[in-house]
Amino acid sequence: MALFRSSNPVLQEKRFEGTVLEGISTGEEMTIKGTMNKFGVLMALMIASTMFAWNQFYKGSDPMPFMMVGVFGGLGLAILMAFKMKWAAYLAPAYAILEGLFVGSVSAMYNNAYQPGLIIQAVALTLLVTLIMFLIYRYRIIKVTKKLRTVVVTATAAIAIFYLIQWLTFSFGGSAIASGFTNSATPLSIGFSVLVTGLAAFNLLLNFDMIEKGAEMKAPKYMEWFGAFGLLVTIVWLYLEILRLLSKLQRN
Repeated sequence: MALFRSSNPVLQEKRFEGTVLEGISTGEEMTIKGTMNKFGVLMALMIASTMFAWNQFYKGSDPMPFMMVGVFGGLGLAILMAFKMKWAAYLAPAYAILEGLFVGSVSAMYNNAYQPGLIIQAVALTLLVTLIMFLIYRYRIIKVTKKLRTVVVTATAAIAIFYLIQWLTFSFGGSAIASGFTNSATPLSIGFSVLVTGLAAFNLLLNFDMIEKGAEMKAPKYMEWFGAFGLLVTIVWLYLEILRLLSKLQRN
């Protein structure tokens, strides 16, 4: 059954197939409402952690330790959750806290480097884009078809590989490959950011579809935490891309 095809690695078909109850109702199945409630919990935890990291930055603390703990700690929990989905109720909240350390540190650094209001604009645009994509999905303005999934998955994989190569070349060579292209304020670089931001937005459509299908297939209750975690990952990605795009526009 090819119901689940998402570019988000934590919301793929294989993650749900082994958990489906073959249509048997037990009263403990995944629901859309339950997933959104748990997403709210994760967002609250991440925001609290984000504010902590933000305040520490303005107290003079070095943001790099928080960023590194957030990145590598979050990555470790995400990998563990991929193999231990039943632990999602414990791992997802921990991930949200670690992700907040990263987001708060990055946001504070951008806020310090650019004109006031950049962060508020990025948050507002992230919420607006998320709402628009939800309405587009809800009213089937754009239908999540097999072809759409394939295009989004392929494009997201390409961007992920490109970012990975950039990170590796920066870590081992001191200079990221094509950094001028991705970080400058040239029209081409701005266009690239617009493209990646749009790609992140389209991932939301796939995420909404995966959560809906999971509820329809009566996945077990703990998959609500797993689904909420996957949605959080995409929204954070969208926020960071919007933040980068706005910073380029300020420099232009």
